[in-house]
Amino acid sequence: MRRRLLPALCGVLIATALAAQPALADPTARSTSRPPSSPADPSADPSPSGTPTASSTPAAPGRSGRAAVRAAGGQPYASYWHPNTILNWNPATDPDARFNRSRVPLRPRVSDPALKANPNARAGEGKIASLVSFGPTSNNPSQGSLDPNYYAFTHWQYVDTLVFWGGSASEGLILAPNATVIDAAHRNGVKVYGTVFFPPTAYGGQIQWVRDFVRKSGSNYAVADKLVQVAQHYGFDGWFINQETAGGDAALATEIRSLMKYARAKGPVEFMWYDAMTENGSVTWQDALTTANDAFLSDPARVSDSMFLDFGWGAGNLRSSGDLARSLGRDEHELYAGIDTEANGYNTGVSWDAVFPAGQPHVTSLGIYRPEWTWKSSSNPADFRTRDSRYWVGANADPSNTATSSSWKGLAHYIAESTAVTAKPFVTGFNTGHGDFYNVGGVRVRTGGWNNLSVQDVPPTYQWVVNSTGTRLTPSIDYGDAYEGGSSLRLTGKLDAANTVRLYQAKLPVSADTKLSVVVKTPAAGPTQLKAAVAFTDAPGTFTTVALGSTSGTGWERKTLDLSAHAGKTIAQLGLRAEGSAASYDIRVGQLAVYDGAVDAPAAPSGLQVLGATDVSSSRKSLRLAWTAAGSGTGGQVHHYDVYRRNADGSRTYLGATPNDAYFVPQLDRAGAETSTTIEVEAVSTEYGRSAAATATVAWSGEPGEENRALGRPATASGQCAADEGPAKAVNGSVTGGNSDKWCTLTADRWLEVDLGEARSLTRFVVRHAQAGGESAAFNTRDFTIQVRSAASEEWTTAVTVTGNTAAATTHPVTLTARHVRLSISKPTQNTDSAARIYEFEAWGR
Repeated sequence: MRRRLLPALCGVLIATALAAQPALADPTARSTSRPPSSPADPSADPSPSGTPTASSTPAAPGRSGRAAVRAAGGQPYASYWHPNTILNWNPATDPDARFNRSRVPLRPRVSDPALKANPNARAGEGKIASLVSFGPTSNNPSQGSLDPNYYAFTHWQYVDTLVFWGGSASEGLILAPNATVIDAAHRNGVKVYGTVFFPPTAYGGQIQWVRDFVRKSGSNYAVADKLVQVAQHYGFDGWFINQETAGGDAALATEIRSLMKYARAKGPVEFMWYDAMTENGSVTWQDALTTANDAFLSDPARVSDSMFLDFGWGAGNLRSSGDLARSLGRDEHELYAGIDTEANGYNTGVSWDAVFPAGQPHVTSLGIYRPEWTWKSSSNPADFRTRDSRYWVGANADPSNTATSSSWKGLAHYIAESTAVTAKPFVTGFNTGHGDFYNVGGVRVRTGGWNNLSVQDVPPTYQWVVNSTGTRLTPSIDYGDAYEGGSSLRLTGKLDAANTVRLYQAKLPVSADTKLSVVVKTPAAGPTQLKAAVAFTDAPGTFTTVALGSTSGTGWERKTLDLSAHAGKTIAQLGLRAEGSAASYDIRVGQLAVYDGAVDAPAAPSGLQVLGATDVSSSRKSLRLAWTAAGSGTGGQVHHYDVYRRNADGSRTYLGATPNDAYFVPQLDRAGAETSTTIEVEAVSTEYGRSAAATATVAWSGEPGEENRALGRPATASGQCAADEGPAKAVNGSVTGGNSDKWCTLTADRWLEVDLGEARSLTRFVVRHAQAGGESAAFNTRDFTIQVRSAASEEWTTAVTVTGNTAAATTHPVTLTARHVRLSISKPTQNTDSAARIYEFEAWGR
């Protein structure tokens, strides 16, 4: 069934799905793009939430017009164009292009049917394509941001192709994926496609844009040449073509097919075609491969690499589609039967037996529209992880056990896991690519939230499979401590029998100098009761174990094991085994590594330069940095580069990381009245050896003035209404980003805390309430206090008490010194609504 939405719902799909949460049920909220084939609402505004609709074509050639800011030290964004504006794109003149490049090649991966977690799952048959909106079409940061609330996907083992979904008539129709998503996907062996979205006319679509798309310059398709150039320069694999604009004819449909064949020959570049436009040029969804649309797959030569079938398919449609595909010389698994989970996630009704019949070969592959529902619908990060696990693995959080009364058993029930752990060195710190702090070598080098999928490690293949004859331990990704990044693996529970935790499927040859290294942390010195577990391809289900021994304290400790006795074999699985007895077992694993010889340190980068700096204030800058990549002739291959600032006491503060040779620093804070700051960039090898640092200097001028000291600082809260309404939104300096540009909570005890980093002399607090962000004045905070303290060990002191407020923004003069500030809300609104909504909490001082 093709989804026919009521007009009032077309532009507010996310808000509809979350209507039970009062802070989100805002009729002004808009999604930046629609699901394929959903009929349009003529009254729906396709522009981003809170942003005026622009003209049909951006004013600036090739982009949306931020050249002056970008050329200095401003935020780079993912690229988007209309068919005519992409013709003007040149990576040499686009100041953002360097920051949008992925440097991670597509890793090969394998799937051993003997090691699949679920007996019902099948390997080497149906695949999964996932259409994901990681952010809006415009203003989507190229390299992550200082907000931990992000769709940090960790179930790559079930996905073959990720489509970076987006596009709108008012912003751009052609959307390239940002570098972080490409990096993470490629590290897991997953292809990434950009999106070409021609919307229905009711959503602003113009058939002239489609004709512009296929316009020729001589014998060349000019836009196709740019599609190939963009994909190759940015390092992704292909394009998803979604043509839903009415008014075409057979000649136009033929030109589109010719363009895809032309681009594929110029490539390498791949195309996935969406079942909308037919061979006669009309937009009539077939819900199948039929004689009306099969020419977009082959005519008779290969046209597209795959086809996404619209949502209305049934068992008969898919069987006939597979038969027709094979008659064209194509694999039936190059057809992706679409399911739409944007509104209901794992509560969506799906005819699973039609595509993945039990005990029989898969009929086609599966195309998933908007799995990020698990993040959008969640109330906090832990809720997101629970929902995401249920979506992909099933209700039992165990891919080997998907028994449930729900019709949604999880994708692990049908698709056998694949692994990109196919070459040495293999190192993981169980870093998911976001968190509330950042550690390097077990040392805290940054406090405050962040997201950056470029540094996400390959997640465990099996989340979570634990074999035990007694009580099963609980594995989890723990965000309270880390060895590298913002998270680690944690095993907790009652230990009363041996527990074997399967972590990674692998294909790693063992040499005479191969080592297995495990970094662990225990609550107290003593026996770890933990063994490394390794299985080899000659007996892939049988683990050989090596004890990790004891710890000497409560810090991170490395245990390095010699695998030379197994030289000539190939590792098929990596895991851990806990043995012994403990009423409350608790151990963290900060790193697991397989490598040969000594840990190699890479050559240092050189030529570090500040491409541009933008003064956010007299005490804060944003920077664009670039350097010459470390050479590969000496030392190890580079995994990524870490960026720091050097502090007056000799310590360093972490600013970010990238596999690229350019990085945007969103926040460099002046320390006191310093006149310059030294920036350092060091290379980190694939074995996590570190180079010497390249350095550059940033100058400060004038004296520090009064500033909002809470801006961009680490914030925590009693809770949040949704994944994109966390405490970081209250200190991001913005109230104009729409209904999700706020901190919101429904907890009974409502509080927001900000760590200013050091004790500051403060002169005033400013609180921007619901009306400041465009919501009803009835939602302005009525009763609240502001408390302060200079150290976490001190008691809170009340500095401000407010009762009966009705204003959209309130200012509260003070004369005090504090490091920690806390907003406590006793009555959140003017009525009985229980949601607190704060768009900004500002602490001004010197």
